[in-house]
Amino acid sequence: MAHHAVRSPVIVAPDGPGKTPEAAAESESDPEAAAAAAAAAAAEAAAEPDSEARGDYTGAVYGSLLAASVVVGAGTLGSFPRLQLIVLLLGTGIVFWAAHVFARLFGARLLVGRLSWSVIRRVSRQERPIIEAAVPPAAAAAITPLFDLGPQGIAWLALLVALAGQVGWATVAARRAGASRRLMVVAGAINLLLGLLIVLLKVGLAH
Repeated sequence: MAHHAVRSPVIVAPDGPGKTPEAAAESESDPEAAAAAAAAAAAEAAAEPDSEARGDYTGAVYGSLLAASVVVGAGTLGSFPRLQLIVLLLGTGIVFWAAHVFARLFGARLLVGRLSWSVIRRVSRQERPIIEAAVPPAAAAAITPLFDLGPQGIAWLALLVALAGQVGWATVAARRAGASRRLMVVAGAINLLLGLLIVLLKVGLAH
């Protein structure tokens, strides 16, 4: 006589996959495991921005604006040698990157408690554009001996490269977000205006 396996009925949760009565009873009898799983999911949600935030290059735009501000601020304190300006740009980017990572992880820590290394690595990677945005103006300052530029020329070249990055990343962000060509132009124009304000600030502080 053939024997047929008897399957346990499946209980379908309204917001999750089906569970057998045995699995449901196990999860109910182990509240600590359920709480740990909920905490891990909450940590992932707290540290992971939504898909729109991941694709809008906010960190790159912010990092470019930060780099431009660093160049202007350095210019108000006198003429910085090329190497000092490069170190200042990269060092400031790293410090602000670390501050952003800490702020996001601290918020997630308050929400759920322990954080996994995967969450820490993911947040660190997502905030990396803040550092990367400082690389082009630092590289521009590094190659200035090829153009025989003095301290003021070095600062102006680094500033223009940083502002170009700011406008470029803002335009790319609008494009990746599915904005129309008109909105892309508006986004670029607004960031260009912000860049011009920084240029005016540098000119004003230089006199």
